[in-house]
Amino acid sequence: MSESPLNRRDFVRGAAAVGATVGVASNALANRNKLNPGRVIGANDRIQVAAIGVGGRGTYVARAFAKVGAEKNSCQIVAVSDVYQKRVNRNKEAHKCDGYLDYREIIARKDVDAVIVATPDHWHAKQALEAMDSGKDVYLEKPMCHTLDEVRQLTQTVRESKRILQVGSQTTSSDQWHKAKKAIAEGMIGDMILSQGSYHRNSVEGEWNWPIDPAAGPNAKGEDYIDWKMWLGSAQKREFDADRFFRFRKYWDYSGGIATDLFFHVAAPMNICWGQPQFPTRVMAAGGTYVFRDGREVPDTFHLIAEYGPGPNSKNGHSLVLTSSMANSEHIPGLIRGHEGTLIMVEEGRFEGRVDYITVKPEGRVVKDAYKTKWGTEPVRIPVEQFDSMDTHVDNFLSSMRTRQQPTLPVETAACAQAVITTAVQSYREGKVKYYDAKNYKSVDKPV
Repeated sequence: MSESPLNRRDFVRGAAAVGATVGVASNALANRNKLNPGRVIGANDRIQVAAIGVGGRGTYVARAFAKVGAEKNSCQIVAVSDVYQKRVNRNKEAHKCDGYLDYREIIARKDVDAVIVATPDHWHAKQALEAMDSGKDVYLEKPMCHTLDEVRQLTQTVRESKRILQVGSQTTSSDQWHKAKKAIAEGMIGDMILSQGSYHRNSVEGEWNWPIDPAAGPNAKGEDYIDWKMWLGSAQKREFDADRFFRFRKYWDYSGGIATDLFFHVAAPMNICWGQPQFPTRVMAAGGTYVFRDGREVPDTFHLIAEYGPGPNSKNGHSLVLTSSMANSEHIPGLIRGHEGTLIMVEEGRFEGRVDYITVKPEGRVVKDAYKTKWGTEPVRIPVEQFDSMDTHVDNFLSSMRTRQQPTLPVETAACAQAVITTAVQSYREGKVKYYDAKNYKSVDKPV
């Protein structure tokens, strides 16, 4: 997978592929110091939220915002947009709000304080950038973006604009990662050596083979209409393909498959546990399509190994191993190994599942007397608080908008997670080991 040669200005100008860009976005790029600061939100104001992309996931997230907003009188959904008219109609009716086929009408609205971006991956960065350029905060569904250059653009724009950007991997709001971070920082496992995790599923029909609406398409009328040209955006131009539209995660143009859809939910929590988000130094990936040979481009089985340099809890560096298959549902435990102990965050391996506790197992043969005095030599269970991680993640974003403090999953942490999974996709597609150049936000073929 080659990196996009577009720079920040060209990236936004790419909207010419789907029509004229929003003027405010182009003007903002002409002078980064003229970014729209957005509306000042008072303590009692309800935050005005709009959802861009209301397929299955976007509908769910918008509903979560509406639920939290109603319970706490904190926000309301004022607009939705999607290239599929049926989705617009359903969500417009559900939230009693405005609906659009063209997301740029939402970007242009001065009364919208924040947008939810839940479109296919290849649209994430572009829409988030335009929203921030127009003074809006962004709840950006995972994966954060589609290319490594977009990682750079999002990171720089958040820093420059001071906008709030929360990436929508709600599992990072679960308590176990933050308890694990504390345990590691306190020395319960010694120097970190290796983190491991998995994300496995199985089904008869094959992952991402979601239902197709046979009547829908660019030549259809009424609510069956799809704006296919808009949906493609900067991706390769093609005739309408219902499988690509309804099952986009099967194709490289719009997704990174397992890596970006599922491994983001593992890589992001790991970066929290480590005590400091880190970019990888070297990444390698393997896998294949072993069962679901249905024309998909992405593999149904995928694994990655990544190496990291020294960090706050790993003086000599550490490694990450992630495994996944969409044709077998047996997970491996999610854990972090240290020289003096092992911290198990998810015994049965489901990184989005709830757990009652995390466990630290000391390495009895090597721990010194000081360790034994403080922690003992038997496994230690650390209780984990129970709450709805989705509601918590949404509420955290809304609170961050008011306080202007960093959310649970800010752009810096998400960038580190995105870097390792996107570089893994490149390693798999190119059939070679890749090295990550953190200074320039790109992968290269030789050590940096």
